[in-house]
Amino acid sequence: MLKVLISGTGFAGQGHADAFRGAGAELVGIVGRTPHVVKEVAEKMDIPYAGTDWKKALDDCKPDIVSIATPGGAHYEPIKQAIAAGCHVFCDKPMTDSADTAVELYELAKEKGVKTAYAASFRYAPSVLHAKRLVAEGAIGEPTEIECISHFNLERDIPFGWSHRKEDGGGRLNNNFTHTLSIACSLVGEKILNIAGEVRDDLGRAPIVEGVHNFASRRDFIPENLNDPSLKWGESNVEWSYTVMAQLESPMAEKPVSVLFKHGGLVPRFHEDHIVVYGKTGAIYIKGHYGSGPLYVHDGHEWKNLDLPQDIAAIIPDVAGETEQCWHFLAREFVEDISGESVDPYPTFRDGSQYQQIIKIIRKNGNWTDVSGL
Repeated sequence: MLKVLISGTGFAGQGHADAFRGAGAELVGIVGRTPHVVKEVAEKMDIPYAGTDWKKALDDCKPDIVSIATPGGAHYEPIKQAIAAGCHVFCDKPMTDSADTAVELYELAKEKGVKTAYAASFRYAPSVLHAKRLVAEGAIGEPTEIECISHFNLERDIPFGWSHRKEDGGGRLNNNFTHTLSIACSLVGEKILNIAGEVRDDLGRAPIVEGVHNFASRRDFIPENLNDPSLKWGESNVEWSYTVMAQLESPMAEKPVSVLFKHGGLVPRFHEDHIVVYGKTGAIYIKGHYGSGPLYVHDGHEWKNLDLPQDIAAIIPDVAGETEQCWHFLAREFVEDISGESVDPYPTFRDGSQYQQIIKIIRKNGNWTDVSGL
């Protein structure tokens, strides 16, 4: 049985732990920053080892796999140490906080010969898997365009933390675009040819509040009195809105497939967030920002709702939560691959390092042409 060591005690850390346990691996340890928190989580999840020193945990637990479930800014050193120890690495997105470090880790993993998994994992949402099959079967003809639209209406006063800081792996590109880019690639083809984009920080600042340990419960810590003169504020330095255009090479299309990614982190939605794949003879529409809702097909005349095929439903992990389902799916693929079983290609550090390089390009906002003098 493969042994797994978890880095991170919050929502993602506990979710990764459940996913690997569901995949048949043995959880041998968990590491976090705060002694009492990591001890409580380890006891709750029946994990035998709890610690705050990652290098010591690697030496003590001797895992086959490490699972990195902390914010992106804390990924580089633990992953580098794990690779040096010969561990296979499962890492949540973003891979790191910079393109250079992501590329370095990808190259180190290749040199060491360890396997890697990059959890831009919503490509495993049931309706996305269904859409991928329909596109491959020619249900909409040659694919031409994809549209990924989402509006999150996040509370502006969520306490200041890693999601507000570029150096900690924050920003909507790192934590939303990584998923939708992975979904688009899974639907029509993995080769990204061209990219252009624009970002904007609509937030500015957020209140500094102590005691926030779990990303999933951060809303519970929004101060009741935002006008309290003693309240301290942190300045955001990342994007909360983006518009990105991409061209993907597809084995099913003569011309590159055009993709539009539009995300507003702080603005309300009117209609449903959605993903649409357009083809020469039809289209596929999936409700939900990550394609987790029902699927509809347009056959050239009308939209029809299609039920999820039974064989796809049968491979979806039986767990609550769409995020958790996708973690379970990827962890299962990763464990089976390491165990020598045949699996379909899944996202790896190659993808993660490429995505960080693309995010660096988009953040430059270098695609504008001054036409004010025309």
